[in-house]
Amino acid sequence: MLMIIIVAVVLLGGGAGGAWFYMQKRAAAAATDEEPVAHAPAEKHAPTYLPLESMVVNLADGGGERFAQIGVTLDVENEKTAEKIKTYMPAIRSSVLMLVSQRTSEELLKRDGKEKLANDIVAEVSRAIGYEVDEPAPKKAKAKAAEADDEEEPAPKRKKKRKAEPSPVNGVLFSSFIVQ
Repeated sequence: MLMIIIVAVVLLGGGAGGAWFYMQKRAAAAATDEEPVAHAPAEKHAPTYLPLESMVVNLADGGGERFAQIGVTLDVENEKTAEKIKTYMPAIRSSVLMLVSQRTSEELLKRDGKEKLANDIVAEVSRAIGYEVDEPAPKKAKAKAAEADDEEEPAPKRKKKRKAEPSPVNGVLFSSFIVQ
């Protein structure tokens, strides 16, 4: 009889130990399965690109002998924005042509010149579709402010600007860029 009790206790202990081991393994597996789901990045939507026709523009170099051929593609937030931009396309193309024609070949051949042009194009497109664009204060305004400090005249009161909404134009991609 004592032998039966010992065997029963050993079997129950083994069963309890096996159940504990199984539950620990299952809890660890559940924790690792839940973590990636909790930290999973939000689904990204497919990018929306809107190509503009290639443009050939005379540059601001002396003599007017240099020109650029530029292919621009806009990276926009969604199809609705792309349709809105298409509505204003003649004004946008004109603005882009004006921006490029103000640059010299030296500026456009450098990476930072291209990046500045891309940022300026984003600003112009955003303005054309009705978004306010924050711009740094022009150098002339800073110089006048410095002169005003010297003369000790009271500064004019500034109007508070409302914060500009983020533009639905995410960026500009150059599909071709030739300077001759």
